[in-house]
Amino acid sequence: MFFQIMGGNSLQFLLTFVLFLLCTKPTLSCIEQERQALLKIKEDLIDDYGHLYSWSAEEGSKDCCKWGGVRCSNQTGHIIMLNLNFSNLEPLRGKLSPFLIDLQYLNHLDVQNNDFNQSQIPNSIGSLSNLIHLDLKFANFGTNIPFHLGNLSSLQYLDLSWNNFNNPENLEWLPQLSSLRYLDMSSVNLSKVNNWLQVVNKLPYLTSLHLESCNLPSIFSVWLVNSSTSLHSLDLSDNSLTSSSSVLQWLFNFNTSVVKLDLRFNQFHGLIPDGFSKMKSLTHLFLDYNEFEGGIPKTFSGLCNLNTLSLPVNNLNGQLLEFFHNLTGCASQSIEVLNLDWNQIMGSLPDLATFPSLRELGLHHNHLNGTILDNLGKQSRLERLYLGHNSFEGFISEAHFSELTKLKYLDLSNTSLVFNFSSDWVPPFQLEKIALWSCQLGPQFPKWLQTQKNCIWLDISNSGISDSLFNSYWIFSPRLVYMNMSHNQISGHIPNLSLEFSSPPTIDLSSNKLEGEIPSFLFKVTHLDISNNLFSEPALFLCTTNNRNLSILDLSNNQLLGELPNCWMHFEGLKILNVANNRFHGKIPNSIGSLLGIEILDLGNNSFTGELPSSLKNCTKLKFVNLRDNKLSGQIPMWLGSSHPDLVVLFLRSNHFFGSFPSHLCHLKHLQLLDLALNHISGSIPKCINSLTALTSPISTTGHLYKGPLDFFHCDDLAFWLWKGRDLSSNLGQIKSIDLSSNKITGPIPREIMELVGLISLNLSRNLLTRRITTEIGALRSLEVLDLSENQLSGGIPSSIALINSLNFLDLSNNNLSGIIPTGPQLNTFNATAYEDNPNLCGFPLPKKCPGETNQNPAVNRGGDHAGIQETEDGFITPGFYVSVALGFVIGFLGVFGTLLLNRSWQFSHFNFLNYVKDKQDATVVVNMARLRRQHQT
Repeated sequence: MFFQIMGGNSLQFLLTFVLFLLCTKPTLSCIEQERQALLKIKEDLIDDYGHLYSWSAEEGSKDCCKWGGVRCSNQTGHIIMLNLNFSNLEPLRGKLSPFLIDLQYLNHLDVQNNDFNQSQIPNSIGSLSNLIHLDLKFANFGTNIPFHLGNLSSLQYLDLSWNNFNNPENLEWLPQLSSLRYLDMSSVNLSKVNNWLQVVNKLPYLTSLHLESCNLPSIFSVWLVNSSTSLHSLDLSDNSLTSSSSVLQWLFNFNTSVVKLDLRFNQFHGLIPDGFSKMKSLTHLFLDYNEFEGGIPKTFSGLCNLNTLSLPVNNLNGQLLEFFHNLTGCASQSIEVLNLDWNQIMGSLPDLATFPSLRELGLHHNHLNGTILDNLGKQSRLERLYLGHNSFEGFISEAHFSELTKLKYLDLSNTSLVFNFSSDWVPPFQLEKIALWSCQLGPQFPKWLQTQKNCIWLDISNSGISDSLFNSYWIFSPRLVYMNMSHNQISGHIPNLSLEFSSPPTIDLSSNKLEGEIPSFLFKVTHLDISNNLFSEPALFLCTTNNRNLSILDLSNNQLLGELPNCWMHFEGLKILNVANNRFHGKIPNSIGSLLGIEILDLGNNSFTGELPSSLKNCTKLKFVNLRDNKLSGQIPMWLGSSHPDLVVLFLRSNHFFGSFPSHLCHLKHLQLLDLALNHISGSIPKCINSLTALTSPISTTGHLYKGPLDFFHCDDLAFWLWKGRDLSSNLGQIKSIDLSSNKITGPIPREIMELVGLISLNLSRNLLTRRITTEIGALRSLEVLDLSENQLSGGIPSSIALINSLNFLDLSNNNLSGIIPTGPQLNTFNATAYEDNPNLCGFPLPKKCPGETNQNPAVNRGGDHAGIQETEDGFITPGFYVSVALGFVIGFLGVFGTLLLNRSWQFSHFNFLNYVKDKQDATVVVNMARLRRQHQT
């Protein structure tokens, strides 16, 4: 009766209202207990960047569900997600609070990219039973991984990678995570966990496993190991795994489900096993940086899902045509990325029509030759093409690029290809990376480059360009990341463009003919090299820029004049500063002391005067200091020994320093090169000189003299510093030398100097040294150069000197030595000039015979180049050293720069800062290694 009384419209309204009440959910604020827990968590964190500003106890901020990084359940109001991953450049610091235990409904916790100062992961995390996602990577946790993590039975995602944990003894807690789908323990040292594979196979639902850089122990038996059938992605890279390990057998026999396999940076050798072809689901196979030989197995043609095949930096050899033939089949139809860079593959470039899906082809640095067919231009899907560092010849024309509309990366560097484009050619592509160094592009700037509006990476160094920068300012794009136009003949002025870079780039304009004033916009970069040009205006431009991102600045070998500006506080991020070989004068500015992170300082060959500024003692990270060939004066300050504990190289040569020999230099434990020659140093050599511990150990073939930023510096300039313009590359990684020549040092040669058994060069010539040469001089077995000439030494030449078999240069002339000259296999190679003007010496090779000596001379090869050549006034040491050191330069360069190849985290632009030495014959090895890393980090 009631519903009959009510009209139809009223009934409809009532039903709608009821449904509204049923469907409407109340707005819930956060639970007070959980809010208090968040505030306690904040107390243990140091928030330098204000990420947790909203986490406040104030009345207006009570709803913690609205706080940054916090998410609550719409149904219950409980906190279900806590994301403290704000930025790797703006990390939180402190420690992770145990009050996490009060967030019992949390299912997602992300604290990656923070700095918890190697504190322990709180055990309370193991009580968060609802956790599904736990990400702790790059958070600088330390101590032990808590076994309480095994209690998280609902966990599906776990990332513990790239922290600083202690080496675990076992992973017995891991199989308890029965729901786990994703596991990343990269960089956790698992060398003690011999059953790691058995543990992994107890995770039935695991689909993605990442164990990069875990120092995994080898597996030699897999018959008891059942394989997971769910695993899709597997990363075992950088573990030094070898072919003798059974890990490959495990993969081949069981894991047919794997889609992505990463075995880079291991030590697999021999032929590539056919077993990979059993992994029919493979889409991505990475075998980079191993020692595989031969070619690609024919069975790979049956990998019908293969998208990416990456094999750079192996020992693969054979004909490229055979490589391509062995992929003919369904694999050739599916492959989009084929990388064979840095191998020993021969032959010409075949027709690529058999790879219709190809997007990237890497053949950089092989032994390929012949011409490149213009049907290359038909590969319409090609995006990246790396053919540089081969022996290709012939012409490259517009036809080679006719349909490459998607091409973004082009590398044809260091080939003999001739570019034959019409002046009005407009390419069909827009390149982002252009690598054409050591190609003949000149003499004018190629006009087609001006059409490439998306280019962020440009290397046209050593390309025969002798054009002016006039009307070529388009090269300086705001989007630029890297530019190298060094070793050309580019001339003219660079205008001061109103240019703001999107991000600070690397710019190398060295070894050209640029002149005038250096524009201030160039200082808005991270690395700037404009050395070896004709810039001559005063350096006031420095003070118009404020850039803390600038880390490398090389202005050397120009004609810059005036006083060095006193505004270095604008460049607090500098690690390398080189203004050598200019015309600067006046005092070294005090603001140099603002460069707290500087490691290399070169002010050599200018006309600086006055004393060293005391502010230099603030530069405590200095490793290399070159102040030679100036007019500096005063005593060598005491803080130079105490404030720079990492100093490796100290050149103060050819100045006006005076006072007694600075005993405080004995504190420099890492010092390997000390040059105080051509000053006015007096007094005796202190006995504490044996405290230079870096010189007390013999040189080793693996020792590194330079690390860090110096790896990016000019190799030929380092040689110049050492050998003063002799154009000689030397064994820089192994040189340990002391040069105190041309001073006023008195007294005997201390016995303690004979404890420096790592020395390869000792020059004490042209001083006032007296008394005998100690009989222990034979302990210096590594010496290649010994110069004690023009002193007042007396007595006999110790016979132990014959024990120095490595000696290539010896000069004892112009002293008061007497007696018989010792003989020995190496001593017998020196001629009379090594001993002349010692009236009381006798015996071979001097014409003066000793009493009772017969007329027999040792049958030796007596070359005049090995002795007696006096040092020119501006030389580092005598020229005989140049010859002896040159023999070891290849090993030395590998010792210095080998770390570049292994350091995988550095950006490609850093390595390209070595490009300016690539056309130096002695530095070819260095450049090849650097370019390899640049290629594979692009």
